[in-house]
Amino acid sequence: MKEFLLQVFTWWNGQTLGTRFHTWRNGQLVGEDESGNRYYRDKTGKRRWVIYNGDAEASRIPPGWHGWMHHRTDTPPSEESYEQRDWEKPHQPNLTGTPAAYRPPGSILTPERRPEVTGDYEPWTPS
Repeated sequence: MKEFLLQVFTWWNGQTLGTRFHTWRNGQLVGEDESGNRYYRDKTGKRRWVIYNGDAEASRIPPGWHGWMHHRTDTPPSEESYEQRDWEKPHQPNLTGTPAAYRPPGSILTPERRPEVTGDYEPWTPS
């Protein structure tokens, strides 16, 4: 029952009932990535979408699948021998808006104090 209510009322937590119905009716499973995200296309091959395993965060799509999702390639990684390059780093979640987000020095949200003003600042005034 909880899963059903989550699908009715939340779009950020997996798929909604509308997405589930559309996927069941029109979707063709193309593949799945190492994170458990499932990729679909419609029967004409024009529309492509992903059903996230967990929170819907676009940065969780690996580079190979990202190229396929954005129509940069017609062959999905599941149908070719895609290997991750040496320079590709593992996924790091987007922490924006969370307590673990980056806080630059001087931000009002950091525990450290702002540096004292040195007096070398001169405000611009129109002449």
